[in-house]
Amino acid sequence: MQANAREYPVSGAGLGLRRGLMNKLMADPPGDVDFMEVAPENWIHVGGKLGSKFRFFTERYPFVLHGLSLSIGAPSPLNENLLRDIKGFMEEHGIEFYSEHLSYCGDDGQLYDLMPIPFTEEAVKYVAARIRRAQDILGRRIAVENVSYYTPTDTSLTETEFTLAVLEEADCDMLLDINNIVVNSINHQYDAREFMLNMPLERVKYFHLAGHYVEAPDLRIDTHGAAVDSQSWQLLEEAYAHFGSVPTLLERDFNFPPMEELLGEIRQIKTMQQSAATVALEAARA
Repeated sequence: MQANAREYPVSGAGLGLRRGLMNKLMADPPGDVDFMEVAPENWIHVGGKLGSKFRFFTERYPFVLHGLSLSIGAPSPLNENLLRDIKGFMEEHGIEFYSEHLSYCGDDGQLYDLMPIPFTEEAVKYVAARIRRAQDILGRRIAVENVSYYTPTDTSLTETEFTLAVLEEADCDMLLDINNIVVNSINHQYDAREFMLNMPLERVKYFHLAGHYVEAPDLRIDTHGAAVDSQSWQLLEEAYAHFGSVPTLLERDFNFPPMEELLGEIRQIKTMQQSAATVALEAARA
């Protein structure tokens, strides 16, 4: 199957809609942005002036959802009420695609961080069953994202083996985070390109791209608070060459630069996508 022939939830280059950016984006809605992404937990049941601002964007851009708190790997029961709220939110705003992190963020209470799931066969079956249940409730396929982590809790399987096994067992899609691959490859000393190329082409639906913090030569912290670094741009270029011109979402959660700098990164994504599409077309004609 050709990557460009796959059905994607959106197209082009997207931007994460954060409340700190809303007023600037409303004043001059950027034509370079092809789609937007939000965490549904931040917007479900939000009305009034803020809800009207959100509707301003959903009426102008395609949207995807990226969850923060479903805690798909947690020992506590799956939050089915949250899933039903998400389903209603998607119907209300005409949003077709939802993804979550392949991690957990609490048990009896909510943590404000994404914790690594043990890389074990038992965890594969447990997490996959919860993903299948989530898909049943939502009535659609979802995608899970490879996450950054700092201390693995069990390495019976490699990160690659664990990720592939979950995707297969759950029969779900994947959100491939380019920055997380770079961060993990440095922190855990593996080959970023090798990890990326092992991910299943037919399941990857879109990419995330972000910046991170350099704590030390062998330690990166996934912050989404800086410009995209050269290693991530390079890996993104290689990802387009392998997967095709996959829709790509630029994440920036704080330390917002002038809008023109963000849009410059969006334009760089689009240029790389167009270049990859041209190369693929020329190869197909050869």
